[in-house]
Amino acid sequence: MSFIQTASGKHFDYLNASTDDVVIEDIATALSNICRFAGHLPEFYSVAQHSVLCSQIVQPEFAFEALLHDAAEAYCLDMPAPLKALLPDYRRLETMIDDLIRSAFGLPFHHSDVVKYADLIMLATERRDLEIDDGTPWPILAGVPESDIIQIIPLRPGQAYGLFMNRFTELLETR
Repeated sequence: MSFIQTASGKHFDYLNASTDDVVIEDIATALSNICRFAGHLPEFYSVAQHSVLCSQIVQPEFAFEALLHDAAEAYCLDMPAPLKALLPDYRRLETMIDDLIRSAFGLPFHHSDVVKYADLIMLATERRDLEIDDGTPWPILAGVPESDIIQIIPLRPGQAYGLFMNRFTELLETR
C-alpha cells in the first residue's frame, strides 16, 4: 500500500498521485496539525501558522507561493532540515510532491529566492519568539534578521486552519 487517506477521504498515492488528489482543505488540515521543529517547542506552533506568517512578510506577488511553500509537508510531514539532508530518497519524494502541488496551484516549479529568504526570516523570528534560542549559533541564520513586524503567538490547530484557509481565499481572489 503506497497511499494515505486524507481528511477529505481521498487516497493520496505517493507513487501515482495527480493534481486531482491535491485538495487545499487537506493541506490546511494537515499543516495546522503538524508542529514545527519536530514538536520540540514549549507549546504547539503549526506549519500552517508559519506559512501564513511567511506569506505576510513578502511582497504581494510572492504571497501565494509563500503560503504554499511547505504544502508538501501535508503529505510528507515536517522533518527537521538536518535529518532531511541525510535522507536523499525522502528529499526526492518531497520534491516530486512539491512539484505536483505547484502544478495544481499554478506556481512556478523553481522556489523563488524571495520566499526562501522569507522562510529564513521566519526561522530567525521563531527562534526568538518560541523560546528555542539557547545561544548556540545556527549558521543558516548568519546575517538573517528577525522580523520586526511579526511577533509569534502560537495558535491552536483549529485557529491555524481558519487562518490558513482565510489567507488562501484572500490570495486566490487577487491572482
